[in-house]
Amino acid sequence: MVFVRRVVSAALFVLFLGLVGCSGGEPVVSFSGDVKRVLDNNCVSCHVVGQPGYEASGLALDSYDGLMKGTRFGKVVLPGDAQSSVLVMLVEGRADPSISMPHGANRRLYAEEIQVLRRWVEQGAENN
Repeated sequence: MVFVRRVVSAALFVLFLGLVGCSGGEPVVSFSGDVKRVLDNNCVSCHVVGQPGYEASGLALDSYDGLMKGTRFGKVVLPGDAQSSVLVMLVEGRADPSISMPHGANRRLYAEEIQVLRRWVEQGAENN
């Protein structure tokens, strides 16, 4: 009986190591669970129909489809390419200061919030 427990324990340990190794170590960022929360807390109040951010750019951030549609000037998310995605550039402050986001806010996004957006774009910007 002790032998069976050890074999089962060893098998479970190996399975666990295999799962950890396959995950790549970086958790998957979810649009609905992670990205939407960042957008809701920092961006949506201005980027919905009738509000200044939407009126100026055409960017609606209250849904995945609105975010992926982008602005009247073009896309803001390039799945897999956080460095070139306008959304990431704006929140990281890599764009002209006059258009850094959140525009006119008392604070910038926290580093953790920016990282959520960056990792989500790098992971393919899926509607998950």
